[in-house]
Amino acid sequence: MLNNRFRLKERNTTLKTEMVAGLTVFLTVAYIIIVNPMILKDAGVPFDQSFTATIAAAVIGTMFMAWFANYPVVIAPAMGLNAYFTYSVVGGHDIPYTVGFSAVFVSGIIFLLISMTSLRTRLIHAIPDNLKHAIAAGIGLFIAFIGMRLSGIIADHESNLVTLGDFTEPGVALTLTGIAITIALFALNVQGALFVGMILTGIIAWFTGQLHFDQGLVSLPRLPEGILVFNPVTSVQQVIEYGLYSVVFSFLLVMLFDTTGAMLAILKQAGLLREGRLEKAGSAFAADSVGTMVGSMLGTSPTAATVESAAGVGAGGKTGITGLTVAALFGVAAFFSPLIGSLSGVAAITAPSLIIVGCMMIRSVSDIEWNDFEEAFPAFLVIISMPLTSSIANGIALGFISYPVMKIAKRKFRDVHPFVYVFAVLFLVQLIFFAHN
Repeated sequence: MLNNRFRLKERNTTLKTEMVAGLTVFLTVAYIIIVNPMILKDAGVPFDQSFTATIAAAVIGTMFMAWFANYPVVIAPAMGLNAYFTYSVVGGHDIPYTVGFSAVFVSGIIFLLISMTSLRTRLIHAIPDNLKHAIAAGIGLFIAFIGMRLSGIIADHESNLVTLGDFTEPGVALTLTGIAITIALFALNVQGALFVGMILTGIIAWFTGQLHFDQGLVSLPRLPEGILVFNPVTSVQQVIEYGLYSVVFSFLLVMLFDTTGAMLAILKQAGLLREGRLEKAGSAFAADSVGTMVGSMLGTSPTAATVESAAGVGAGGKTGITGLTVAALFGVAAFFSPLIGSLSGVAAITAPSLIIVGCMMIRSVSDIEWNDFEEAFPAFLVIISMPLTSSIANGIALGFISYPVMKIAKRKFRDVHPFVYVFAVLFLVQLIFFAHN
């Protein structure tokens, strides 16, 4: 039955190989269940709520991907979008986090509808490649900056906004130790280096008195505030009432790029692309939207296909059984909320992961055409604006506005897809009339 459903023989793999690949991915991606609730806690979301929501979104999104698309790709809350949700959407707009989750819910619904049509492919091709690379790089800088501030490596400054923190502080010293440990694990090609690095840093924190397990280690999963969002009509009304149009659009774009880029790279590595195209693109994108909708209902930011899934492909994973294995392990992790809560409560344990993931994401700057100024400048605005304005939406907006302006100045207006002109006008209206500090 498994062979027929997941085409094991056709893809030249075995059940054992798939399960080992799933374990490999889980160790690589498990840091998300620690880091994500830690970030959302700054938005006011109770830890147990976001922890359970994180796991539920990952389990359901990944199982959908495994069962309907049969791909070894894990769906989980996207790093960067969680920080954007916390510090720009909820913090920047000064709104209740439930309203923010309404915007995520609406984004998930729209993304699901797009996944069912050819508009998905048209949007992907319409957005200039250099802006796509810049968005990924800008998000990387943004979350690395957050990691450095949370840990105290960077501190506030009266006139220059930020400055170097106090390296004699125990938290800063622990963060630097955690970074050193984790990059050493990467250098040694240790599977799950981020997760292992956090565990080792946590052990040091415990010995130095910075980590305490006051709530125990194990408990039943729970949602202290229940289901937060469930009515699409109410969610749309809240998006309109609070003017969250650019937030929804930014979520959509990043989800689209994250999932597309990750899946194409992972499935190419696995040899599962047909002439460079996804065989079941609709089901794959629907998995992301379902994960996002479920996550927003329970209390977490948007999901996306994780690049960490490549670790499973490297271990031989080629079918959805890899994802089902990861989903099962996520389910087991749901019973360790007190342990994870204690770890996420010490910023120095999770900050190294944010900084290192930021390093991984900024690698896409090498794909930008820096020698072509009309392509480079909009990309530069995207990258620099995200961390400096603490907003992914602002960075995307400035990039989409400046790109057609540069092309028109060079009399290359026909090179710009009509969608980009529409997006530029919408973003300009948003910045002028609906911008929030």
